[in-house]
Amino acid sequence: MIEKLDQTIEWTWLTDLAVWTVEQAVAIQQIPAPTFAERARAEHVAASFRTLDLQNVEIDDLYNVYGLLPGSSNGQPGVMVSAHTDTVFPAETDLKIQRDANLVYGAGLGDNSIGVAGLLALVSGLRRAGITPKRDVWIVAPTREEGLGDLGGMRAVFKRLKSSVNSVINVEGLALGHVYHAGIAVRRLKITARTAGGHSWLHFGRPSAIHSLMQLGAQITTLPTLQSPRTTYNIGMIEGGQSINSIATSASLWLDMRSEERGALAVFEQRVRREIANLSSADVEFSIEVVGDRPAGQIAQDHPLVKRALAALQCVGLRGALETGSTDGNVPLSEGCPAVTIGITYGGNAHRLDEYVEVSPVASGIRQLILL
Repeated sequence: MIEKLDQTIEWTWLTDLAVWTVEQAVAIQQIPAPTFAERARAEHVAASFRTLDLQNVEIDDLYNVYGLLPGSSNGQPGVMVSAHTDTVFPAETDLKIQRDANLVYGAGLGDNSIGVAGLLALVSGLRRAGITPKRDVWIVAPTREEGLGDLGGMRAVFKRLKSSVNSVINVEGLALGHVYHAGIAVRRLKITARTAGGHSWLHFGRPSAIHSLMQLGAQITTLPTLQSPRTTYNIGMIEGGQSINSIATSASLWLDMRSEERGALAVFEQRVRREIANLSSADVEFSIEVVGDRPAGQIAQDHPLVKRALAALQCVGLRGALETGSTDGNVPLSEGCPAVTIGITYGGNAHRLDEYVEVSPVASGIRQLILL
């Protein structure tokens, strides 16, 4: 079906649309959008939705942006196409763009400004191709996908739209050639040690929050992990202490744990909690705060949505690779709604200041999205 559709479309406008998409991505990237502070970017995206004559354009309290491309038949659930707006970079980050032949560099350009621009290209491309979808297409730009956002934007979006859609296509800018059909479980803990503290010379020997936390971190790195289902951990941040010559009264580490199965993740977390209990005493108190809990879910590799996503890639000359990961797609998958995450182009150095996208594959990425 997708192959036949591909053959009926005159793609002569695709090159121009790809150039336009990259420029839209740069315009989006130039607006700072740290997680929890996406309002300015959301307003820009909403204005772009209105320019494209989408209906029911709205920004909610979390700065999620909604727009509706109405289908030709009423009464049946539609499809949601989404791409998150937030970035890992603080508001003061240098967002300068550099161009080098086929590459465009810019912090947050690939993750996920080019993905959001892909939403705009989808609407424009369907119109240029003269295609009116049979069912409603909700075009949505959620927030809070990165870091401690804990998929909060998509949770709110899906709660609102789940009765109106029966499938989700999520877009991550740099994922071209990949089809994510499973969302892994993620748990994030902030573990804090507290002690009485004191002077490094006068009170030497008293428990230190930092020393205790270092002991805990060392123990965590010795814990066994599973290869199947794949289970991982990472201590991403450590903070605490008052001065170099003070016995620390407080220190914290931030632990990211992931697994392909919720049960395996729970087992690993229990091992971490046992290590904490073993190190706790009357003089050293530990506290645990859950700062992230991303749900898991999946659809089968032979699910029709997965097969169509692979077929769309094949139409543009790419052999798709099936993947698991943590994206906004986790939310609908955890609720039993079929979802895939796909990409717009290739690139690299995501979450770094020298992040970049490749320009030439963008046309293929847009064509793939339109077909799917």
